[in-house]
Amino acid sequence: MVQLISRWGKEIDPGNILQEYPRPNLVRDSYFNLNGEWECRINESETADFYDETIIVPFSPESMLSGVGKIVMPHQRLHYRKKFTLPEGFKKSRVLLHFGAVDQECSVFVNGIRMGGHKGGYLPFHFDITDSLRQGENVLTLSVTDRTEQSPHARGKQKLQKKGKYASLFYTPQSGIWKTVWMESVEKAYIEDVRITPLYDDSSVRFEITVLNACKISGAETSGGKASGGETSGTVRLAVLERGVEIGQAEITVRQEKEIKQVISQEIKLDGFKPWTPDTPHLYDVIIRYGEDEVRSYFGMRKLSTGRDGKGILRFFLNNKPYFFNGILDQGYWPESILTPPSDEAIQEDIRLTKAMGFNGARKHQKIEDPRYYYWADKMGLLVWGELPSAYEFNDNAMEASSRELMEFVKRDYNHPCIVTWVPVNESWGVRSIRGNLQQQNYCRMLTYLLKAMDPVRLVSANDGWEQVSDTDICALHDYALFPQTEKKYDDMGNVLKTYCESRRLFAEGNSYQGQPVILTEYGGIAFEGDGAEGSWGYYGRVKDEEQFLGILEPITEFLIRSGHFNGFCYTQLTDVMQEVNGLLTEDRKPKVSIERLHDVFAKRIY
Repeated sequence: MVQLISRWGKEIDPGNILQEYPRPNLVRDSYFNLNGEWECRINESETADFYDETIIVPFSPESMLSGVGKIVMPHQRLHYRKKFTLPEGFKKSRVLLHFGAVDQECSVFVNGIRMGGHKGGYLPFHFDITDSLRQGENVLTLSVTDRTEQSPHARGKQKLQKKGKYASLFYTPQSGIWKTVWMESVEKAYIEDVRITPLYDDSSVRFEITVLNACKISGAETSGGKASGGETSGTVRLAVLERGVEIGQAEITVRQEKEIKQVISQEIKLDGFKPWTPDTPHLYDVIIRYGEDEVRSYFGMRKLSTGRDGKGILRFFLNNKPYFFNGILDQGYWPESILTPPSDEAIQEDIRLTKAMGFNGARKHQKIEDPRYYYWADKMGLLVWGELPSAYEFNDNAMEASSRELMEFVKRDYNHPCIVTWVPVNESWGVRSIRGNLQQQNYCRMLTYLLKAMDPVRLVSANDGWEQVSDTDICALHDYALFPQTEKKYDDMGNVLKTYCESRRLFAEGNSYQGQPVILTEYGGIAFEGDGAEGSWGYYGRVKDEEQFLGILEPITEFLIRSGHFNGFCYTQLTDVMQEVNGLLTEDRKPKVSIERLHDVFAKRIY
């Protein structure tokens, strides 16, 4: 057995790794977790004749907690094998095998039978493996390739070493399985998905419930993908609960004449509801039953919009009230596990520290976060910006891969009340010519309107930082050259919005500011002398001690809050990440500056 030691010096049990339910927005009682020890082999062949190493799933082989500690190169393949026996009484009608995420392309086999494949490194996929299972022991195998930067796909900040080290703002790549692998058993007719939309101004909530194999409840035959006959095939029963007490319910009849896969919609009134905010993260529970199937979910009542305040200034609004976003840039890296949270407690610790330092939100930068993070942000109260990891090429393959990843991101995480803004492009990464290139501008617009079509209730920061298109909901600026002695450049805000605030134009050619709320979504990045090894860095030099640090931070943050030019800010960043040592916390989550003093700086309110 592999021995694993956490950063706190505590031994980790490989047989008890990340056992929490991985899909908190759709919980079913049947649950079989496959995390733990697997066999693996890294080679250059499409198959593995034998397995010569043990890996701890779901940690990628590049991480310490995997027990492997090797980088899988683009020309190599990573092979996995897991032998399992289903628990007694687990199997119902169908068994579904789920992967939280596999980076980046894989083929899946059960007992030697190919279940299918998947492309894309950040989001879940599943297979119905019922017909491939056998009594007793079963064998699950995967073959994975990860081209890293040699293939045009969403990869964020993952990059291979050059000359034996990482540089600039790119970090170690990861490969293979990096989120929970699990199974569930379902009936022939079951609830596949639920989409929950709070209708704040109407004091109601809309449910869109996807049911699969609907006609099978009554045993009706099907023809050409449709059920025959006109009888009903079942009833969806929906209940909304507050602290265990039912406060709303509905029943919806499912008809056989519809497609086998149906989406049914229902609204429920919630008069006198309690709003969800970071200060009061009130959640409602949901129970949905269809035939013998039952799932549980939850939601929060909140509304996101922009509008003019009492002084006529356009602001970001939360629940119809002006709201100042004071957030932190958070890249979601851990030294022992890279992009995989090492534990549920580690997620909670990050959110607790974020709030303790005075922030009401986080911009999850270049990473599609684990659903457990969004779950805890929902429960603990934190506004989150969801950002698509960048591809670094502009061609048909990159556009297709990024669009697919973005759609799956929205589909998976739509129900989380904590997510308030989507970021499809950051700093023109992957669209380097967007300033004057109409094709790249239209691609950015396409992603923006794709988001608006899929999710009409959230805001979009179309190209966060600079060279934005007019269609963005938020005017997002990045300015690491903001210091007490340079803040006067914002005296003429109109000129800044027409030109630039640091080094790049704020809007692409042919585009202009349309009165959107202005948020400084990256600033600060101050590093301390002595932090990090040779080659480590922060923005614009380093400070000697806490007093010098606060001497820069406090006046510029006060300016952002009090000047009236900005509707929020996002400080860079929560933790150090490898050679980038400009975090408020070390990689081990140790504060560099007094938490209480940081709270005094960041938690001041403009309203």
